[in-house]
This record gives sequence, structure tokens and C-alpha cells, in this order.
Amino acid sequence: MRILAIDYGDVRVGIAITDPLGITAQGLETISYNGKDKQLLKRLDEIISQYEVDTIVLGMPLNLKGEETVRAEVTRAFLYKLKCKYPKLKIELVDERLTSVQAHKTMNDLQIKKEKKKSLVDTIAAVYILETYINSIK
Repeated sequence: MRILAIDYGDVRVGIAITDPLGITAQGLETISYNGKDKQLLKRLDEIISQYEVDTIVLGMPLNLKGEETVRAEVTRAFLYKLKCKYPKLKIELVDERLTSVQAHKTMNDLQIKKEKKKSLVDTIAAVYILETYINSIK
């Protein structure tokens, strides 16, 4: 069984997944959904089924002091949808502070072109969220 990480945004959602042994995190895709959760959940159904996911980790946007942001309310509402839709899956929140900053730094280090960054940043952030979770359960 695998762990799926979600970097939930207003327009795009980054997705990362563990290898079959649950040791490493790989970026899977960025889903553009324009705020339509129904469309997003449909794609998540496909991914969860295809990869036999048993755990979902959702990035929780906190400020630098560790307090919840306005965006956190939207994320909690999505968390509720996930828990209702997937009651048999383990679903957890993970502090996602600075994951987008790390993702941009990684892309800069790899000299990824500006046009490509927009489509990759959320997926890379999801990888960092997943790595945080994997390290916390070791």
C-alpha cells in the first residue's frame, strides 16, 4: 500500500506518492482543477485506485509562527470532503510551511525554465510534504 501526498491550492493541486515499499517519495502530477473539487476528487479516485493508496497526507498551510492561515480553513473543508469520501483511508495533515519556497529553490538549482515552473512547483511541494510525513513515522 502507498501513501499519497496532496499540496492543495486554489487552482492547482500537487500530487506525490511513495514507492510500493513506502520508503521514497516521487512527484506524480499537478492537477489543474480551477477550484472545482468534484473534478479534483474524480482524478483522486483514479489515482487512489491505480496506486492502491491506503494513506493520504494533506499539506496544512501554517504561517511561520505555526498558526493556521485563512487558507487553512479552505484546506480543512477539503479535509472534511476527503474523510467523507474515503472513510476507510487514513488521512492526516502535515505542516507544509515553506514547501513552496523549497520547491522554487529546487527548481532554481536545477535551472528549470520559468515557463515550466508553474506546472511543477505544486508537485515538488507535494514531494516535500510526503517526505516530511515519511520522516515523521520512521
